[in-house]
Formats: sequence, structure tokens, C-alpha cells
Amino acid sequence: MDSPKLLPVPADPADLGPRFRQAISRFSTGVAVITTRSADGPAGMTASAVASLSMDPLQLLVCIGTKLPTCKAIVESGYFAVNVLGEGQEHLAIRFATRRPDKFAGVRLHTDSDIPVLTDAIAHFVCTVGGTLPGGDHTIVVGDVLTCDHIPDRNPLVYFASAFGSLCDPATHVSDAFDWQLASAM
Repeated sequence: MDSPKLLPVPADPADLGPRFRQAISRFSTGVAVITTRSADGPAGMTASAVASLSMDPLQLLVCIGTKLPTCKAIVESGYFAVNVLGEGQEHLAIRFATRRPDKFAGVRLHTDSDIPVLTDAIAHFVCTVGGTLPGGDHTIVVGDVLTCDHIPDRNPLVYFASAFGSLCDPATHVSDAFDWQLASAM
């Protein structure tokens, strides 16, 4: 006879939201700026919920707050770009996460596309909207990749525990640890 399965006891609903936010923040992600062009001009926002979806056809997905203006602009235009940020580009992540009249002022863009693509992004993907799905208070946007590119030998900007960070280069880490040990021994 099979032993009964133990099911987790549901958390207190009043406590579950904050606990979920803290727990999910322990999942490190990259940071991207999602851009498009609407009838009103360029639109963009910072996102960490971006993932590869399919190699055949080439697809990715991005999760965007349904009430955000960029979500509406993407659905209406049918096109968007995912601009992957690199180390040291926290200022771009903060700029596009903040409500401001012109997020694109002073930001360098590629000129070969109507869709805004950040020149300094370490990678970018230009997509058509392949479909949308509801995801609670977010919209899951499937992107059919039209073109993409990257800058070799650049590390990503990382988001973990509600803070920006970077990858640890093992060679530099070992060298720094050795230098620290040497300095502390003197």
C-alpha cells in the first residue's frame, strides 16, 4: 500500500505575497531594456523576466506588466526589441525602470531600424509579436526573432536579491584572493 503523500500547508495569504517576493528575488536574472515604437514615439521599460523559448522557430518571451504603457505600445506596433544590458549599465536599467517624459534622451540608438535598439547593449533581439498570453497582472509576449547580434567578451548585468551585480571571473577572483591574503600576511 502506498503511503499518503504529504502536501505543503498553504501559507497565510496575507503573508504569501511578501514571502514570494523575497523568495523569487533569490533567482538571479539578467537585465534587459524592452523597446518599441508607438504612434507617440519610442517606448521602453526595464525587464528581468526574459527567456529563450524556441530554436525552431527562433522565439523568446518577455513578461510585461499589463498596465504599463510599453505593453500597450508593443501589442499595438507588433514589434519590439530586447536589449541585454552589461556590467556597468545600471544607469540604463534605472532610467528605463523610472517613469519619465523621455527615457530615450541622450541614449545612443542604432539607426538601421525603426525599432529602438540600444547601441551599448551587449546583445539585442528584434522581434515581431508572435502572440500574447495572460499571466496574472502581466502579459507574456512571445517574440519571433527577426534579427539579433551581440558584442563578444562582455559580461551581463545581473539582478539578484533586489540588487544589481555582476558575474565573478574565476581568474580575477583567484588573483584578488591571493593579493588579499598576501596583503593581510604583511
